[in-house]
Amino acid sequence: MSDELKTADVAGKKVQWDPAQMRKIQEHPCFSEKACHTFGRCHIPVAPKCNIQCNYCIRDFDCVNESRPGVTTKVLNPEEAMEMIGKVVKKYDYIKVVGIAGPGDPLANEETFETLKRLHEKYPGVIKCISTNGLLLPDKIDLLQKYDVGNITVTLNAIDPEIGAKIYQFIDYNGKRYTGIEAAKLLLSQQLKGIEMAVERNMIVKVNTVYIPGINEDHIVDIAKKVGGMGVYTFNIIPLIAQYKFADIAPPTPEMKKKMQDACSQYVKQMRHCQRCRADAIGKLGHDVQSCMYENK
Repeated sequence: MSDELKTADVAGKKVQWDPAQMRKIQEHPCFSEKACHTFGRCHIPVAPKCNIQCNYCIRDFDCVNESRPGVTTKVLNPEEAMEMIGKVVKKYDYIKVVGIAGPGDPLANEETFETLKRLHEKYPGVIKCISTNGLLLPDKIDLLQKYDVGNITVTLNAIDPEIGAKIYQFIDYNGKRYTGIEAAKLLLSQQLKGIEMAVERNMIVKVNTVYIPGINEDHIVDIAKKVGGMGVYTFNIIPLIAQYKFADIAPPTPEMKKKMQDACSQYVKQMRHCQRCRADAIGKLGHDVQSCMYENK
């Protein structure tokens, strides 16, 4: 492996990632742009519940032609998930990653951890991946490490609570509902703590930031600078899908997105090949086969 893969200059200082993890992400299509042409992923939709409400997120319907987070053909239980994984790895030998990305927040669902437990026991060599809003990441990090989850994606849309308060309608934590600035402060604290703990455990962390014109667009470079300095491996700018409370906001154009990525790239490596995957996505990025797999169930 090249030294470029092992280390990188981030915010003016040298950050070193665990070589074993770096070898793994060479087969992870979301963490490696080269891998996305050769290897695939299998998202298992076992996590319907979510503990926050974002003003851009709605999960009330499914369309087979939609490719966006929060959409799934059906929610699987852990036993059904293992059956699906078995069929997928048997039929598609290029699938190297099994991830849980919803349709809610994986860490807010016990089914996630039962599935990870079974996955770890039956397929110890598969790359395991979680995508989360980060609210419960500090609380669940040890379980994720126990089940060999080496890749963590955290959606972090603001490091200024005043901006965060415009993005999140409410947050549920430890049996209490939070709103406004209080909610945004709590979420941010947990997100940053969780990212720090994941990096300390040699997990490879990706941060997703939803680009919301008029809300956080002047703040995204600050987010990139912050997380780059924490040792986050890659940063993914996701253009807003105009829906729910933000239905009237015009999404950023591809040119706006590229300009933002270029501005952020001095602080953290940019992911430029994201396909905004469904919670049940199977296959290579941009070449999904989940409709075939669910039809055959």
